[in-house]
Amino acid sequence: MEALRQRIERQVLSITGLSLGGIDLEHPPGDPGLFGPDSVTWRIHGDFTSMLCGGVSALLLQMLHPLALAGVWDHSNFRDDMLGRLRRTSQFISGTTFGATADAERLIQRVRAIHDQVSGQDAHGTAYTASDPALLVWVHVAETYSFLQSHLRYRNPHLPPADQDAYYREAARVAYALGAGPLPESVAAVEAYLAQMRPQLRYDARTAEVVRVLLSAPAPSRLAAPFGALMMQAGIDLLPGWAAAQLRLPISPARRRAVRFGTRRLARLLRWAVRNGSWHRAMRRMGRL
Repeated sequence: MEALRQRIERQVLSITGLSLGGIDLEHPPGDPGLFGPDSVTWRIHGDFTSMLCGGVSALLLQMLHPLALAGVWDHSNFRDDMLGRLRRTSQFISGTTFGATADAERLIQRVRAIHDQVSGQDAHGTAYTASDPALLVWVHVAETYSFLQSHLRYRNPHLPPADQDAYYREAARVAYALGAGPLPESVAAVEAYLAQMRPQLRYDARTAEVVRVLLSAPAPSRLAAPFGALMMQAGIDLLPGWAAAQLRLPISPARRRAVRFGTRRLARLLRWAVRNGSWHRAMRRMGRL
């Protein structure tokens, strides 16, 4: 049984930012990082299954913004290495959430430097820069909204409203450090922001290609393939109804029920198997495990 657990854990960690190395989440002892173990952010970002499903949903939602899409289209090798992109994104989120203070700040500065080099025009000739504060708000809100929705569905549907608001306030710290602003920092403000943004969102041939590449991205192994496909479907299911319709990603009620049932079963398995994820390592750094 232990051999099986370790095999599952290796498969899980291979698709996260931990596989890239470069950050020691267990040192230095006692450093709480940007949030600390009692934060809502540690609770929400600490569950692998809900974070992966939320990450898929966030990427799909982000790609409806033509300028966010253009940045990925022009300056990313997503067509050839979607798994690598997901790992790098995972490393940034994991490192800024669970890393020691110096590591988190280093990651933020590295991404800011990359953003300063990313600019261009979208398919309709509108100029963009990755460091645009308003564009960074969109990327951040799409992520945090999706992570919270996934947490509520697959980890803790009873998370108090006050904690949900606190999550948006806490997570805003990283977005502000990246240059975003002004940010919505409550459930009500995020919902209002998404409604306000809808007229600016667009689905076109580029969006369709990114969706196709994401949904057909190869799994790291044959063993992981069926689980990856399930999480992709769970990410689609997490989208707001209007976004799923705009992305041409319908899902039937029967399929929804099957996806949610399967994902909850998978989440229980992965929580049993994973004992060295980012949350576990950071909690050891803080002397909590």
